[in-house]
Amino acid sequence: MRYACLIYDNETEMNAAMQKEGDKIMGEYFAFTQDVQKTGHYHAGEALQPVATATTLRIRNGKLQTTDGPFAETKEQLGGLYLIDAKDLNEAIQIASRIPSCRYGSVEVRPVIDFSQGGTM
Repeated sequence: MRYACLIYDNETEMNAAMQKEGDKIMGEYFAFTQDVQKTGHYHAGEALQPVATATTLRIRNGKLQTTDGPFAETKEQLGGLYLIDAKDLNEAIQIASRIPSCRYGSVEVRPVIDFSQGGTM
């Protein structure tokens, strides 16, 4: 089963941590990515630009509305994600717990619906 591992960080705190030990943190991310690729758990992963670059879309009364910034004001922002394969939620949690941002922010693990297998919402 596929799981999305959504990485949330406080951008201010993460930027401070990156200035202090950016090479170490990125090295941990690269090592994690290589490990999940080698073990066959990796499907995809991307880091997102800062939340200030986000645009939120809504259609209300048939009209497209755009708002600069994220969907909601929060202390932590979505900073990236991994899409992994795991046999169950417990394995997905074990894999996601090695994502470096678990120490700085949080990682949400959520099963992905497989519509190709007749999945429903």
